[in-house]
Amino acid sequence: MADKICIFAGTKDGREMAGLLAGHGLDVTACAATEYGGELLEAGGDLKVRTGRMDEKEMEVFLKDGGFDLVIDATHPYAQIVTENIRNASKAADIDYLRLLRAQEDVPGNAVYLEDTEEAVRYLSETSGQILLTTGSKELVKYSEIPGFGERVWARVLPLESSLKQAEEAGLPAGRIIAMQGPFTKEMNIAMLNMTKAEFMVTKQSGKIGGFGEKMDAALECGITAVVIGRPPEEEGMSFSEMAEALGCGTEEKDEKVEIKTGCTVKNADKSITEYKFDVTNIPCVAIAGIGMGMESTMTSEVKKAIEEAECLIGAERMLDAAKKITGMDKPSVKAIAPEMIKKAMMDHPEYHRFCVLMSGDTGFFSGTKKLLPMLKEAGALVSVLPGISSMSYLASRAGESYDDCKMVSMHGRSRNIAADVRNNRKVFCLVGGQDGAADLIETLVSAGLGKVTVCVGERLGYTDEMVTTGPAEKLTERSFDSLSAVLIINEEAGQSLRFGFPDSAFTRGGDSEGVVPMTKSEVRAAVLSKLQPCQDDLCWDIGAGTGSVSIELALNAPYGTTYAVEKKEKALELLNENIAKFGASNCIAVPGSAPEALTDLPAPDKVFIGGSSGNMEEIIRLVLDKNPEARIVAAAVSLETIAELSEIVKKFDFEDREVVCLSVARAREIGKYNLMMGQNPIYIFTMQKTPCTSAGDTAEGKC
Repeated sequence: MADKICIFAGTKDGREMAGLLAGHGLDVTACAATEYGGELLEAGGDLKVRTGRMDEKEMEVFLKDGGFDLVIDATHPYAQIVTENIRNASKAADIDYLRLLRAQEDVPGNAVYLEDTEEAVRYLSETSGQILLTTGSKELVKYSEIPGFGERVWARVLPLESSLKQAEEAGLPAGRIIAMQGPFTKEMNIAMLNMTKAEFMVTKQSGKIGGFGEKMDAALECGITAVVIGRPPEEEGMSFSEMAEALGCGTEEKDEKVEIKTGCTVKNADKSITEYKFDVTNIPCVAIAGIGMGMESTMTSEVKKAIEEAECLIGAERMLDAAKKITGMDKPSVKAIAPEMIKKAMMDHPEYHRFCVLMSGDTGFFSGTKKLLPMLKEAGALVSVLPGISSMSYLASRAGESYDDCKMVSMHGRSRNIAADVRNNRKVFCLVGGQDGAADLIETLVSAGLGKVTVCVGERLGYTDEMVTTGPAEKLTERSFDSLSAVLIINEEAGQSLRFGFPDSAFTRGGDSEGVVPMTKSEVRAAVLSKLQPCQDDLCWDIGAGTGSVSIELALNAPYGTTYAVEKKEKALELLNENIAKFGASNCIAVPGSAPEALTDLPAPDKVFIGGSSGNMEEIIRLVLDKNPEARIVAAAVSLETIAELSEIVKKFDFEDREVVCLSVARAREIGKYNLMMGQNPIYIFTMQKTPCTSAGDTAEGKC
């Protein structure tokens, strides 16, 4: 049995397990994230308590320094990030990890799981109290059927013109629309629940990327009902009784040795530790097989043979059903999807020698094979990988298109700036997931100004009710699609637009009694971007964004990063959001407030443009360098005072890479029958970075 145990006791079950283990004479340290959680744990005897939040690295150091033999994760089921950190830290510290599962009926915030939107509407119609919808704008009109819709419902939607229009069409008053761009922390969700006085929060089961855990944690803390559209998550781990018995702390007397299989080790009650290996006389043979589209005509003969020869099949229920239907053989099978669960299924069934793990589509195309293969090889199994027909090749054939020039992406449980992919590639193949995956993708394209691109949606490919729909994105916005869909997007104008230096007329500037909002002109903007050298995944700040001309071009040139546009003037913020929507720059986020205060909670930047500092230049640059000492900073100055201030700052902060350029621009202006060159105000552009690029190769590879 484990000698020294660390348990992350974030639940009632966790606290009870800590007490049980300590009561059996085990050396137990229980970790609680808050002082209140620590007070609920009764320290004393063999139970020690540690309070305070830890990130993954801090956990790793704590576990190594503590000399623990076993880590038990008893945190909340929806604290997904915490669980991931504990698991990774345990692995890095080379300590065995066990997950304590909560009882099935113990769901967070009295969560109610419903199959679809229609069922959610029926459920909410029979309740009373305020409702916060976090499911987007697409299906708002369905929720309008809830009695008292305009007085009960609040909707959190993206700050896009299309989203606001859909909310208006659903009949939702403007005062009940929260137009914000995520991600949302648990604290932000709590603030919104308190502000709306919500008793119900509606969410899709969107996973980690969609902030599902943060929503559920907020609902739990606020004591409200979470209405979840989707099925409850399935976790791998042990129940309370299973873990208590495995650790020798069950209610019955245990004289025999108890073995706990965790990973590739076996721990015995006599405290001996031996490496777990498969019996050399019965080394498992595993075929990881891509079954294609799930029908016999798209399954290779070698895959069919592997299924027929296997003693046990492992895979998702859909794949197991397909194998049974195609072969006509009802073999022993285990439902498992995650690589860790597949490996555990094999270890739990030593009576079988020949396994076949079923993967959808092709084993080399967004497949769990990538993670599973090294795990099985490390465990000593003899593994063969059998390819299948991918959904990409199948859909391309149905659409009459080649796919050798196709950009392949996945939005199945992942967040991605798909608009950037489509702008830069003529063909994009996208795997989508969830009930509205394909429809949400199409809405995103239209909102980003890509409504003219051709979209080909393949639903239930390979099944008898297969459907392939092709048309302009803007013509498909009212369509719904099966959750089992794949999408091929064709943009004939990909890569043809100017990358930076858009005409000034392309941006909305407004104008009132106070004049138009300031904007960095196209020539200066082009020079600024050339000095910033944005890379595709850079995190950028634009301070004093004005209309957002620099922010938007930064966002478009760093499509897989995020650009934060900081602006203090309300009129400018309105125009900034209008321009973000106009250019479809979904990765550009407007941040209201003055610098440096508004910068405090922003993530560390890679590239920073300072177009306006309101006299706080030094404080802003100091904060930037505190966040990231290697950040590349470009500042523009027109007044002599700002030029002098920046000149002193360059010296004071000892930038190794520094440059000052004075840019003078003259534009032709027609006066009578003559065109005269009219000079613009000269502008000084300061470029500053602590560590410069060391070679031209670094610049070309985007390492600066």
